[in-house]
Amino acid sequence: MSISEEIGRLGELHQRGTLSDDEFARAKARVLNEASRTPPPAVEAVNRLRRSLADRWLGGVCGGLGEATGLAAWIWRLLFTLLALFGGTGVLMYLLLWIFVPTELARPNGGSGQLNPGSRG
Repeated sequence: MSISEEIGRLGELHQRGTLSDDEFARAKARVLNEASRTPPPAVEAVNRLRRSLADRWLGGVCGGLGEATGLAAWIWRLLFTLLALFGGTGVLMYLLLWIFVPTELARPNGGSGQLNPGSRG
């Protein structure tokens, strides 16, 4: 339900007399306050996660994880390799991330050393 719909429903309840003026004001403030909250940093990090176009060996997963977390990409590569050697979970995790994490958008004018997807060189 959108914010305007919620406030509209609160207004209807207020007009019917179900909510007092004070209750309506508090409920409206609560709805508006919840809408203005920023997501937690962990959620922002997950939303920022993209496969790298510049720092990639296979699918760009480790380069993207490095950019999102601040750790070097070689640390992620080492971690996935160790997990692959001990039980094979590294391969499964890498493949799932390769499939479900979108590729970062190419920046115009070659920003940060990335190639535009349409250019071959």
